[in-house]
Amino acid sequence: MLSRCFGAVLGFGAHGILGVTVWYLFPFLMGGADVADEPAAPGWWWCDTLLVLQFGLSHSLLLLPATRTRIERVLPSALHGVLFTVVTCVSLLILIHGWQPSGFVLGLVTGPAALAVHAAYLLSWLGLLYSVCLTGAGFQTGWTPFWAWLRGMPSPRRRFEVRGAYRWLRHPVYLSFLGLVWFTPVVTGDRALFIGLMTAYVFIGSHLKDCRLVYYLGTAYREYQMRVPGYPVIGLGPLGRRPAPAPVTADQ
Repeated sequence: MLSRCFGAVLGFGAHGILGVTVWYLFPFLMGGADVADEPAAPGWWWCDTLLVLQFGLSHSLLLLPATRTRIERVLPSALHGVLFTVVTCVSLLILIHGWQPSGFVLGLVTGPAALAVHAAYLLSWLGLLYSVCLTGAGFQTGWTPFWAWLRGMPSPRRRFEVRGAYRWLRHPVYLSFLGLVWFTPVVTGDRALFIGLMTAYVFIGSHLKDCRLVYYLGTAYREYQMRVPGYPVIGLGPLGRRPAPAPVTADQ
């Protein structure tokens, strides 16, 4: 009974904190003219760098198969998704509320161009929602396995299906998130740092996700990698189409 009460609090709490995080994340990522008026904080660059790193490390480490195996020794596997949601949201809230301004502007877009940037930002949110729903929003947030566990039912299996945007790129969720990072009408020094660090993290995270899916799905995902690039503009490297394995000859 105590275990189920803890699981229920974790599951429902995860989705409550998810709503709070989106509420703060939307204006934080959008930026605006008022950001340019903030005075510079001492040591802003290293403080902001550490904030991005704590998000990236906590987000990635929790998804490693070895980490998941250790966690599931003490936590039901059906609750791993909601635990991941809680950790991700808390790290994002720490980043948002701890962010330090640089106090100077590198670029400013006004007039119709600013409206176009805001429109692109809103479309990125729609793209993120669309991409998440393609693979099952309930699996992405942990709700689907949690709800089955709470009702005493077996957790549904998450199927690997190539549909929608996944026919043209392997990481539409990450690409939509990059739109949230890039599309802002005011680029301050700290925002430029944020864009650079998060872009690097997204590409590293994309490669790590490919490795995880190869680990879990094996041949099916390797064949998918050979057909579809990670991103349409990337033709080479780990985020391009993966080459077919060399045929094994008789003398090998």
